This record gives sequence, structure tokens and C-alpha cells, in this order.
Amino acid sequence: MTNATEDSLRAAVHQLADEARSVPGLAERALRGGRRIRRRRRVTASAGAILTAVALATPFLLARPQPTTRVAEPTRTGTATRSAPVSVEPKSGGNWTSAPLVLPGGWVVTGAIDATDPTSWAWVLDRESGRYRTVDGYAQVWAAPRGHVAAVLSFERPSETGLLDLRTGEVRWIRTGRQIMQPQWSPDGSRLVLTIDDKDAGTTAIGVLTATGRFRDFLVDTKKFFCTDYCFFTWGPDGREVAFQQTDPALPRSESARHPRRGVQFFSAEDGRPTRFLAVRGDPAGPWSWSPDGQRVVLTGPDGPQLVEVATGGVLRPMPDADAVWVDDGRLLYRSHDKSAPMVLIDDEGRELERQPLPPGLIDQHVSMAPK
Repeated sequence: MTNATEDSLRAAVHQLADEARSVPGLAERALRGGRRIRRRRRVTASAGAILTAVALATPFLLARPQPTTRVAEPTRTGTATRSAPVSVEPKSGGNWTSAPLVLPGGWVVTGAIDATDPTSWAWVLDRESGRYRTVDGYAQVWAAPRGHVAAVLSFERPSETGLLDLRTGEVRWIRTGRQIMQPQWSPDGSRLVLTIDDKDAGTTAIGVLTATGRFRDFLVDTKKFFCTDYCFFTWGPDGREVAFQQTDPALPRSESARHPRRGVQFFSAEDGRPTRFLAVRGDPAGPWSWSPDGQRVVLTGPDGPQLVEVATGGVLRPMPDADAVWVDDGRLLYRSHDKSAPMVLIDDEGRELERQPLPPGLIDQHVSMAPK
């Protein structure tokens, strides 16, 4: 689970990854860097240096020349290196760590990151042992919904993605290119989708990295598949496609609000081929944003989180949180701002069914979850 503020900060942190070596002041520097990028690119665009449509961007509206290549075959494969094993031992200090923490609707907590300092530690659920383990020293840690591998990011390796084996503690580093936003695990935990941003070449690509270390990328024609704000790839509901937000070029855009959408474009995760377009005007958070019956989707729309009908694109009702996940066709689970009992199960009409507190150690943490 994440939100726009965290994603914006992560995007700016990636811009500073080459120079970032210490945590103090990092957030402030990242936000300043994001503002500088936004101002510089706005000036460049107004001077006429960019003559084609605005390319795929981070949340700070990065404008740059367009690639001439449309969706392409894989251009490279991952190069793997290994690093020494890291400590992934169970951490003491709470009985909840000895078994999967079950949430309303039968989901479980799969991971948690220290919200104030991600490099200090992260919890990761080891499905094989059924225990939570701690991982230290990485810029970010992304727990997989299944399996025994977690993805990690290091400031020392800005163009690589690490695959941490929870059984051995060994990290396998794959050269993937610099990514923006955060990678996302497929529902079965077998693959990561990455948004690869090559500023030197002026290209954007879908990156697909398997838990076994195979990497492929597919260039996307961002002039044809137009997106200018909060642009990143997420998994579709079945794990065979990735989704990409599309800006509506006919409507005005402002830096003070999310850019208006015309819909969501899907691509094959196998070969990068465009597959289908849905006129749902907003941003899905991930594969579990889509209802199991395929008829509804939770989006971040122009007026905040919304429940939308897929067939028509019509807004059914506001939602309490854009990261709400479908437990089944009639129930959704989300994390509220109520720290005393933040995990909330609701029906598809928005009626509250159940609340559950989190252990004290997780109250202020960024928590990920998946089906049990």
C-alpha cells in the first residue's frame, strides 16, 4: 500500500540516488530536487526545445524529447551480480512476528517499512517458515505476495534491482536500468514490473524482472501512448498484462492537480505489445484494484479515490482510500487514518463490516498485504 506523497518522494529520491549516501536531510533534498526538475523542464518546454508531446514522466512532470521507437522487442537482458548474504533473522520484540498476521477478509501483512527511515529496517514475511524477518540497510524493500524473494534497492546501485533470497540472505543484483516510482510484484509473486526511464536516450520502457533473475524490457512509444503525470506501470488483474495511465490531451493540465485521464492502456507482459484500452479515467494502484469479476475498479480520479464501472467508465461512488484491495467481489480492505484500528473491511456499497488494530510496532509503518 502506498500513496501519492510517498510515490512523489520516492521519484525524487531516485533523481538524487547517485549523490545520496546518508539519510539525514534526504527527504528535504529530494523535494527540493523535484521542484528544480519541474521548474527547469517547464522553462525548457516554454522555450520550444521540446517539439513533440510530453514524454512519460515522474510525478514532477519530466518533459523530454520523444523516442522514435514504438513498442519494441526486448533490447537487453539482465546482468546479474551477487553480494554477500545479509541478515534476515527473525527480530525479537513481539509475538506477532512468529506467524503471518491475518487481516480482515483473510489477507495477511506481507511486509512493513519504517516510514521515517526506510534504510533502517523492514519486515518481510517468509512464507516458507511462516515468520517475519527483518532486512537492514536498503533504500527500499518490497515484499513479494508469494514465494521467498524480496526486491531491494540500494543507493549504491541506482541502475540495479536486487533480489533477496530470504532462505539464504543472498542478494542477486540485476542490471535493469534506472527506474522511477516503485516496482510492483505480480499477484503470484513471480515477476516485478518496473518503469524504466532512460534520460540519456529519452526513452521509457516496461521492465519485467522474474524472481529467478530474468530481465526483459520493452520500449513504449510515449507519443502515441501519452502520459504526462504520475506515469508508471502497474499489473493488471490477471498478471498477464500491465496497465499504463493515459493523459487526456484535449483537457487543460495544471501542476497543482493530477492531470486529467482519458483511460488506461494495457500491454502484454510477455512481449510489450499493446493489447486493449479501457476508458476508466484514473490511476489503478495495482492488480487488486480490479474486482475479481472484472466489472469495477478502484482508481485515483480527479476528485480523489473512486469506485468506477469498467464497462462505462462511470463513477459509482467515492472510496475512502485509493489503495483499497478487493477481498472478493463484494468486499474491500483498506487502511484508514485511524491509528487505533486502521484495517477496515467494507462491502462494495461502502458499509463498514469489520475493523482491526495493528500491533503497536506497525502503527506508523508503511504496510503491504496480500491474500493469505
